[in-house]
Amino acid sequence: MDEFQGRIRIKDIAEQAGVSVGTVDRVLHGRPNVSEKSRLKVEEILKKIDYQPNMYASALASNKRYKFLCILPQHKPGEYWSEVETGIHRAHQRYNDFNIHMDIFYYDPFHPETFATQSTELLKDEPDGVIINPTIMEYTSPFTDLLHERDIPFVFVDSDLPQLHPLAFYAQHSQKSGYFAARILKMLAPGCELGLFRQTFAGHVVRSNQQREREAGFMQYMKEHHPDTIIHTVELPAKNFGRQLDQMDDFFKAHPNMHAGICFNSKVFGVGEYLEKREIRDFRLVGYDHLDRNTEMVRNGWVDFLIDQHPWKQGYGCIQILVEYVIFKKQVVRQNYVPIELISKENVDFYNRTY
Repeated sequence: MDEFQGRIRIKDIAEQAGVSVGTVDRVLHGRPNVSEKSRLKVEEILKKIDYQPNMYASALASNKRYKFLCILPQHKPGEYWSEVETGIHRAHQRYNDFNIHMDIFYYDPFHPETFATQSTELLKDEPDGVIINPTIMEYTSPFTDLLHERDIPFVFVDSDLPQLHPLAFYAQHSQKSGYFAARILKMLAPGCELGLFRQTFAGHVVRSNQQREREAGFMQYMKEHHPDTIIHTVELPAKNFGRQLDQMDDFFKAHPNMHAGICFNSKVFGVGEYLEKREIRDFRLVGYDHLDRNTEMVRNGWVDFLIDQHPWKQGYGCIQILVEYVIFKKQVVRQNYVPIELISKENVDFYNRTY
């Protein structure tokens, strides 16, 4: 590699510093066998000319291999996390020239203890960078502590736990998203009773960090602007659709004055399909994520609005951050928020969810 910034060449730097071209090359790449005197001369010239190397060309020339690994929730094709994976794989394709190896480890979101097992397996592969969807603090914190000890940079996707000090995160601002969702829902249905649909597994409410923050933002809006609003919650078993139908029947029967509701996860289609099955047409419904079953409910009028959080862009952006930091040696932006965008029947067929 002979030329760098503008017309400045390694040869020019060597002449100004009074050293050999080989010495300049060793200083630029941090290699050994350079005397302290020569190193200081070269660094003085680099500072004087405000030298900025072509990181892209340098990375290509190095032939170094990099290993970026991810740990994500298990999921089925077409679900939210498959969109995140699509973004990760697309970014991997873009940067494939830099000898990047990618692999994804999966934990069971209904059994967060599997996060610990999978993170232990991941560390055996000695990654250069890691993308993490954090689960509860009990299992996430020990893993990130080990990453810090080994000086392995990590990026959070879909959620942020700032107290664990990630290199960066890519997510929607979940508190503001929930606040926004509350405002939209009250515009749709100004009445005093709303429904909040949650999922449960083995008797426990299943909520990601993002969903908890959305719910907190939602409640904050209600407290500030509509403190008299009554919010009814129903907990639906995640893997028992028949039981979900029975519980929603009971829920709607118990609250005849409730005409609007919200689902903070990506499974709002379940509520929409219930409304369709029971032909309940006077209920306004807001949910999350531009997924096929959700958008079908929007097209048919059973879900009024979806709030999209760009999972494709999140996955893509996390790989991009690791490439810039690990390979190009650049400073990166820690807070990376995706837009809070509203999808309705009128724009659902024109909405582009790619990055």
